[in-house]
Amino acid sequence: MSKIVAAAAIRASNDIVKRADEKLSAALQQFGPDQELRFPETAFFLPMACALLGAEVEKLSQAQEIVEYTKTLLSEEPTEALWLPYLADALDAGIATMLAEEVIMALRYLAGTEPQDGWHGFISDTVLRSLGIQLVDGRLPGFAAVVGAAPDVETAEYLIRELQKRSILTFLIGNHNGETVRDQLIEAGVLHESIIEDPASGWDTYIVPLGPDTESIIYALNWAIRGALTFGGRDKGDWKGCLDYTRSHIFAFGLGLGDIDDLKFASGAGAITMGAPVICDTEIPEILPTGVCTYEELVSELDHERIVQRCVDVRGVKVTVREVDVPVPVAPAFEGETVRRPDMHVEFGGKYSTCFEYLTMRDMDDIQDGKVEVIGPDIDTVEVGGAMPLAIYLEVAGRKMQEDFEGLLERRIHSTANYAHGIFHMGQRDLAWIRVSKDAFEAGWRLRHFGDVIIAELKAEMGVILDKVQATIISDQEAIDKLLPEAQEAYRHRDERMGAMTDESVDIFYSCALCQSYAPDHICVISPERLGLCGAYNWLDGKAAYEISPHGANQPVEKGFCLNEDMGEWDQINEFVKRESHGTVERVSLYSIMDAPMTSCGCFECILAMLPEANGFMIVNREYAGMTPLGMEFSTLAGAVGGGHQTPGFLGVGRRYVISRKFITGDGGLPRLVWMPKELKDDLIEGLTERGQELEMPDLPNQIATEEDAETIDELVEYLQKVGHPAPAMEALL
Repeated sequence: MSKIVAAAAIRASNDIVKRADEKLSAALQQFGPDQELRFPETAFFLPMACALLGAEVEKLSQAQEIVEYTKTLLSEEPTEALWLPYLADALDAGIATMLAEEVIMALRYLAGTEPQDGWHGFISDTVLRSLGIQLVDGRLPGFAAVVGAAPDVETAEYLIRELQKRSILTFLIGNHNGETVRDQLIEAGVLHESIIEDPASGWDTYIVPLGPDTESIIYALNWAIRGALTFGGRDKGDWKGCLDYTRSHIFAFGLGLGDIDDLKFASGAGAITMGAPVICDTEIPEILPTGVCTYEELVSELDHERIVQRCVDVRGVKVTVREVDVPVPVAPAFEGETVRRPDMHVEFGGKYSTCFEYLTMRDMDDIQDGKVEVIGPDIDTVEVGGAMPLAIYLEVAGRKMQEDFEGLLERRIHSTANYAHGIFHMGQRDLAWIRVSKDAFEAGWRLRHFGDVIIAELKAEMGVILDKVQATIISDQEAIDKLLPEAQEAYRHRDERMGAMTDESVDIFYSCALCQSYAPDHICVISPERLGLCGAYNWLDGKAAYEISPHGANQPVEKGFCLNEDMGEWDQINEFVKRESHGTVERVSLYSIMDAPMTSCGCFECILAMLPEANGFMIVNREYAGMTPLGMEFSTLAGAVGGGHQTPGFLGVGRRYVISRKFITGDGGLPRLVWMPKELKDDLIEGLTERGQELEMPDLPNQIATEEDAETIDELVEYLQKVGHPAPAMEALL
């Protein structure tokens, strides 16, 4: 360990612990020891202190215990006369710095000075869970904490584009001489100025500005440590397990731009304890022996054209850079981009023109692989800001291709088109809406490039089942009108087929073990009428994924003998779950929340929870930030459900499972549902209404309460009685 680095980290740790102590003392004097202290929307209190110390800090007096503990980690700065091994002292300084930074930032929230204007601040549990499926399916292979500022705007743009090409989620932190990467990216046009009004919009493009000072790095670090608690099933206070988890599962690194002062060294030491190396663009003493991190700990790389790849190599991030012969970069990081009207060259669909997408299966000899044909005028013929009609018509063939996969592949057009920088895509089928930015047009984007990108991405992702893909891009209105009825008939046929598919109509379900990389004992079982708890995978997705990767995360599971039809329990499903959960789960009921419910990893869309007083269940989606009748917010509930555990009375589910005919049939089905957030109810109202009609309970959707009807359990019970909800009269749950 470099003496210079150790001395800097130790100096800074002593200083920031002193600052935390002083600020906490002032807050105690102003607010008193019982004042609530918390970050917004988290069940983990002060997450770093919770993970490393097991501390559940809810008020100022408890924060004082954290500050007192940090003092025990401090050491004296090394002297010139005495040379010692500095590794332990420097790493302790890093831990002390993280804990002190967390207290300081929580105090800022208490004072109302955080988040700072135009910056995101603390990352909620909701955001962490919403990213869960991207963490496990490879779309987010790594995370960069970019601290400081680039030497100029052009370098800032280059570095961020290189990170985006590799689909690396980037947090912007701190400043260098008052300049920030966030402002550099706004000047470069990489970030729209609206990022200042809505910093959370940065999640869409993998660029999130956390805060303008170095202490803001704690938001990235306590976000990472929550991965161990949320997905990894690590216990609060299991500091070794949590740090081992972040080292082996959270592929993060620090990218230091500009001068590295003492606090940056100390914060970097904290990151290193979590397995996140630090790579800087300045001359610094390097720490190259492996041990704490997977590879090197502290690296200097002065060449900005090489530094991003050096970061990836040092952390061991497994990335895929998409090389598609089109004039704009292509990567999942661009999927969330929007193209605003002032920045638009042309649009298709919406209220201005016809736009649809249609994919169909052909015989192998009927199509030419890779062929792209354009029928009609190109976008260089339209007035800037104008509209054109468009049809994206794909014909595919493959020895493993099946008709059932047509809809699945067609839906991939949405994301694959969005992967192109400067292309905005919404909707699907005949409700698609697409925009091309002025920058993409000026770079050379034309209609044929839609075909080039979609073919390349489909072949890359689905190459096992697709031997040939041919694209026809149509902007001629007469040709569009001729093809549209055929497409709409195909949509109708698929919907009818899927609507007729039931759990009884198939002998095989599919497993999903994607999340085992984060929650080792969790296993999903997906049936035609019960989608995965993340909401992203249905039965057909599992079937297609197995064809693509026979030894991958999605495996066919024969149901075997039915042990309980209402509960959804089969003997071979139980055997499979026991084996794949490493013996932690003996049996599972697919349709019950009370008896052997399925495990949850942490990226579930919603939580079902029992309300004994109402003799029913509530459901809350992760976007809902309010209080529930159970007296807990989503984030608190989620802390008890995730990590691959089986928790009777609580269950993580995908939101559309609510309108399945198999929705908790073992516990009484939909008539047990008594409360849900209004946003979720509005989203599902069409399906809820249809299910109410099938159950001969047409008033049931109106009888389900929302936060507008009841906020507490007493108010809910009174409401249910007033509207005549069936749940109170059903057989007692307990």
